[in-house]
Amino acid sequence: MTTATRLDYLSPRSIGLLVVFLAVVLGVGISIGVGIPPGEWYAGLQKPWFNPPNWLFAPAWTTLYILIAVAGWRTFLIDRNGTAMKLWIGQMLLNWAWTPVFFGLHQMWLGLAVILALATAILAFIVWNWSRDRLSSVLLLPYVAWVSFATLLNAALASLNG
Repeated sequence: MTTATRLDYLSPRSIGLLVVFLAVVLGVGISIGVGIPPGEWYAGLQKPWFNPPNWLFAPAWTTLYILIAVAGWRTFLIDRNGTAMKLWIGQMLLNWAWTPVFFGLHQMWLGLAVILALATAILAFIVWNWSRDRLSSVLLLPYVAWVSFATLLNAALASLNG
């Protein structure tokens, strides 16, 4: 990375864009989570033995959304119309779609299809971007790990209850 590239990340315009990415990713993610809570339906489901405690989800997703936003911001600065940015947008839309499908519509099997597509999109972003902007790819490694676990959890919940 050249000095000029590093300076671009620190310019007022770049910092402003980072704030926008953080606000949108966190804002939409938190709004969906608050607007479509798991509720009584989820509380009544039979859970697998590895189901994490409910309090873990908010801090985990907040942390992940920050990492996702930074990766999206970096990708946007590098090439806002490139394949990596399209993959980032695609995974974000799938991310935001899962909660309404799973918790809102109570469609566990459709939720599984969405989360499988999400995991695939995240992996595609990581692989595509690995040689172009390794830091953005590395930022999404905890995300793909969490979504992989969430996929297993979604599948177990669907199998037990669906």
